[in-house]
Amino acid sequence: MPRMLDVSQDVRAEIGDEEADLLLAGENAPGSYDCTSCRTPGDSDQERTSTVLFVGDETAVLAFAHATCIPSQVVQVSEDQLQGAVRSFAADGDPAAPAGPEQAVLGITSGLVLIEGELRPALVVEPTAPISRPGSTAGVDEFLPLLIEQGFQPVSDVNRPPAPLPGWSVLLAMGQLHAILQPGTGGGSPVSWWQAHQPLQVTDSWRAAANKSHTVLIFAAPVGSIGQQPREDLLRGALEKAAAGGFLVAAALPLAGT
Repeated sequence: MPRMLDVSQDVRAEIGDEEADLLLAGENAPGSYDCTSCRTPGDSDQERTSTVLFVGDETAVLAFAHATCIPSQVVQVSEDQLQGAVRSFAADGDPAAPAGPEQAVLGITSGLVLIEGELRPALVVEPTAPISRPGSTAGVDEFLPLLIEQGFQPVSDVNRPPAPLPGWSVLLAMGQLHAILQPGTGGGSPVSWWQAHQPLQVTDSWRAAANKSHTVLIFAAPVGSIGQQPREDLLRGALEKAAAGGFLVAAALPLAGT
C-alpha cells in the first residue's frame, strides 16, 4: 500500500521527480518516524505525513512530520544548524533531555491558554518516558520534583498565572521556537534546557500574543499526563485534569527574540 505521504512541489523540485515518486510509492520512506515538529512518533502507513526538506549551504536532510503539525515544505537553515541536527538525529534521543531508564525526549506543544480573561501563549512540556534523577537506579519518575527544585511552582488552578522564574527564557527567532534556556552554572551564560532539533513553527496568533506580553507560560507534566491534544480546548481540559491530580508545575518565562 502506498504510504500516506505529502510531497510538496517545492520539495519535489529540490529532490527530483524520481526520488519523490519513490517516496510516494513507499520505497524510501520509513513507516514509523519521530515527527520533526512535535518529536512524537508517527506512522506514514496510518496517518497523513509531510516530507520536510531542511536545506543548508552544502547539506540537505529529508525529515518527516505529522501533516497536522506542519505541511510538506523546504526549510532553509544555516549549515551549522543542519550539521547540529544531523548529529542529534544520529544520537540516541535528545541530548538536551534528561535521561531516565529509557532515553526520554521532551515533547513540546504550543497553545493559547485563557487566564484571567486573556489568551496567554503557553508551551506544554511532557517527556516521552519517566525522568529519573541523574545517577538514580530506582526507576522513580522525578520529573516534577527536579523542576520544583529549579523554581517551577505546583499548579492547583490553571486560571491563575504562574510566577516568573528568574534566569530562564524562551528563545524565539523569526517566528520559530528554538529553545528553552536555563541559567548556566556558576552564573555563566544561559544554556539550553530544551532545544529543538529544528526550529518549530508557531501560529501567528501565538507569536502575536507572545510579542505582546513578552512572556511565555511553561506548563510541565510527567509522561502520560497530557498527551497529544488536537485542539486548544482539549489541551486546556488536560491541563486542568493534571493540575487537579497534582501532576502539573508551571512558570512564566520572558520571551527572547521575536
